[in-house]
Amino acid sequence: MLTITMKSFAALFVLSILGGCSSSASVQLTGDFPKVLAKPKPLSAAVVFEPSFATYIAQPNAKTVIDMGAAQVRLLRNAFAGLFGRLEFVGSREEITIDNAMVIIPSVREVQVSTPSENYQNVFEVWIKYNLDLESTAGESIDSWFMPAYGKTPDAFMASKSDAIEQAAISALRDAGAKLILDFYRIPSVHNWVIEEQERARQASLQQPDKSEVSP
Repeated sequence: MLTITMKSFAALFVLSILGGCSSSASVQLTGDFPKVLAKPKPLSAAVVFEPSFATYIAQPNAKTVIDMGAAQVRLLRNAFAGLFGRLEFVGSREEITIDNAMVIIPSVREVQVSTPSENYQNVFEVWIKYNLDLESTAGESIDSWFMPAYGKTPDAFMASKSDAIEQAAISALRDAGAKLILDFYRIPSVHNWVIEEQERARQASLQQPDKSEVSP
C-alpha cells in the first residue's frame, strides 16, 4: 500500500512540474549589475543603443516573453566602462560627438529558452545570441562580432517558472558581460585597431609643441 502511495505521489509531482513548465511566463528583468573592476584602456568608444535594442522584448516561444532591453543596456554600460577610458552612450549614430572612437552597435540575434520538460534536466536554461557591429566614426567596418551567452538556474524547483527563467536570463547576461571583458581586445581586428589608435595618438603628441621650449 505504501509503495502504491509513493508511486502515486511521485507521478503527481512529475505531472505538476511538467504542467508548470508548460504554463506561460512573462518576465521583466530587473536589478543592477556590479561595476566592473577591470582597468579600461585610454581609448574612446561610442556605444549605440538603438531603440530596438534598448526596449528589446524576447519571445523565444509562444508561452514565454522576456522584457530584457533595459537590463542588457545596464549590463553593457558597466562592461564597456571596464574597456574604454572615454565613453559615449547614444541612441543613434547621428548623436555621436567624439572623434577617433570605435563605434559599437549591439543587437540581439536570437533568444532561446529550455525548460526541464524539454531538456530532461533539473534546470531552466537561457541562451542569448548577440552581435556587435564595430565601426570607425567615419563609418568604416572594423568587424562584426558574434557573442553567444548562456545561463541556467541552479535548481528548477527553487522557484516558479517565471522566476526560474528570470534567474537563468540574468545569469546569461552576466556571462555576456564576462565574455565581453575577457575576449573583446583579443579579437584580431580590434587588436589591430588598438595598435593603430595608439600610433595615431603617439604621432599627434609628437606634433604638438614642447611647452618647455616656449619662452614666456
